[in-house]
Amino acid sequence: MNGQRLKHDPYPVYLDVTLDWTLSYREHLSRSAAKLKSRNNLVVKLAGTSWGASASTLRTSALALCYSVAEYCCPVWARSSYTKLIDTQLHSAVRLISGSLQPTQLSWLPVLSNVAPPSLRCKAVTDIMLQIIKAHPNWPLYADVFEHPPPRRASRRPIWSTQLRSGERTGRRLLWSTTLLLPTLLSDSQVSISLVIHGLW
Repeated sequence: MNGQRLKHDPYPVYLDVTLDWTLSYREHLSRSAAKLKSRNNLVVKLAGTSWGASASTLRTSALALCYSVAEYCCPVWARSSYTKLIDTQLHSAVRLISGSLQPTQLSWLPVLSNVAPPSLRCKAVTDIMLQIIKAHPNWPLYADVFEHPPPRRASRRPIWSTQLRSGERTGRRLLWSTTLLLPTLLSDSQVSISLVIHGLW
């Protein structure tokens, strides 16, 4: 360009999302996981104080510091095979909120911290975005999502693979309450009563 040779960038950044040639978003998720790890350290310091160790304070801090970074542009990369890089750091955050030890089962962490699982939070955001696009058929993006070409590779899971069915409702709490996870976990009446008393459910 203008007589100068352009430097090749294998990981260009667009709107703070790191792209790669396979669109696996591995590099982006690795960088986001590193950011989350440093922010988790801030929550650890807050948990070690006498004035900020309450569950509500830790939950608010984790949602503001960690989840805001973790869920940035999640409709783009939510179907990647490398989302576990983010989920691992978010599991550490909810362990801090609930005060759970390492042996605590992962399926209990969302219940004890009153934070929906990362996959359901991402799906709820994706569904909302699809609803907005569906309501604006004059947008150029509408044709890309709802009049898309057939997939070229079976291993790919584009965003239209999760499009809403007619009349389908969405929302983090609704998705969470309709999963098979919670009825199994909350089958014990004593556990259910304890969670309600402590405001966790």
